[in-house]
Amino acid sequence: LRCGMRTTKCQLLVTSLCVMLLGLSVATLSTVTHYGLHFTLLSNISLESNSYRVIHHAAFYFGICLSMTLILAALLSSAATVRESQLLTAMGFFCFALAFCTLIPAACWRYTHSTQVEDSMMDVYDLVYEEVRRNASSFRRHELTAIHEAFLCCGKRSPFGDTADVESKTCPFSQVRDAGQNCLQEIRDFLKKHMDFVSTLLGVTIGFTVYGMILTSFLWFSIHFSSILDRKGKYILR
Repeated sequence: LRCGMRTTKCQLLVTSLCVMLLGLSVATLSTVTHYGLHFTLLSNISLESNSYRVIHHAAFYFGICLSMTLILAALLSSAATVRESQLLTAMGFFCFALAFCTLIPAACWRYTHSTQVEDSMMDVYDLVYEEVRRNASSFRRHELTAIHEAFLCCGKRSPFGDTADVESKTCPFSQVRDAGQNCLQEIRDFLKKHMDFVSTLLGVTIGFTVYGMILTSFLWFSIHFSSILDRKGKYILR
């Protein structure tokens, strides 16, 4: 039993370190996503139908809460390993279970609504582009120019007529020669790379939280039965 405890404690310390790094990675990714230029440009556009803004803020708060849960689970598990405390072990297991219950719906949403983020971002670009094409609003023209500069693209293939005038006013000088390049495709490619990284991070984090739950539960039972064995045959005269 003591040998099994020693092995479990070593594995739990390594797992706690990995979970700590994953928690920091989730926090970093959430911050980069929230404050990154490509994302904030589309989120800050004032449109009544800007559904991307809701997803943008929800993803940030979800990521920060998840990272805090993972870091707390790692700290509690490390302390429980060093002190061999049943209470700390149980609290560590609870944090791992809470993170797992949070990650599973997120992973399911990622695969069942795989195009929702992409569609919402492209809808924002479509609305801004068509508004500039219709009335050449200076306010919207600045927003469209900023999007073109961020994504290094120039305009889109519009079925509503000639778009050369819009592209000549909103495309960066270096991109004017590529007028007609589909910005919707550029947004799709950029988001696909980002979401692939998010999916990988989710999968790895789920694996470590499951392993953390297994180790903390095994350590709790080991501590419990070890204390019973230590007291076996010992009596106190009252």
